[in-house]
Amino acid sequence: MFAHSHFMKHPLRFSIALIILLISIKTSSYAAEIIEGRVVGVHDGDTVTLLVNGRQRMKIRLAQIDAPEVSQAFGQRSQQSLSELVFNKTVHINKETTDRYGRTVGTIIVNGVDANKEQIKRGMAWAYRHYLHDQSLIQIEEDAQRLKVGLWSENNPTPPWEFRHAGKKAKRAWFDWS
Repeated sequence: MFAHSHFMKHPLRFSIALIILLISIKTSSYAAEIIEGRVVGVHDGDTVTLLVNGRQRMKIRLAQIDAPEVSQAFGQRSQQSLSELVFNKTVHINKETTDRYGRTVGTIIVNGVDANKEQIKRGMAWAYRHYLHDQSLIQIEEDAQRLKVGLWSENNPTPPWEFRHAGKKAKRAWFDWS
């Protein structure tokens, strides 16, 4: 009874307490899952294989970035860059979601370094605006572009989503022709 009458006398305190309670409930329901493992494969500049608990393999797609395809200009360099950052190292994955291919999507942290941001900083990936929620990645990309590092050393690099789309278009044209 005391709490009720106390808050009724102080509606501002009640409102603040309610807001804090709601924020804490909302925050706890979105607590990120953290996965630890050793990177045992680097497929390209934004996808790795993680060995968890020494036996379970898990494919990880780096969140919010899109790197050139291996067959694309800078694709192999991007893959090599990510490999230098994470291959055969113990990493932490801040899991965001699972994509339609069953891959875990998240941020890779290795020795305190955000590998997703580092790939953009090195000019080895784009900030993937379609899935972007950390706006700082745009500034990191613009800095890499201004400094002409990595893929930004080219005049007009083709984003991977356009490269993939062009490949699908070419396949459709070939099938339509035959």
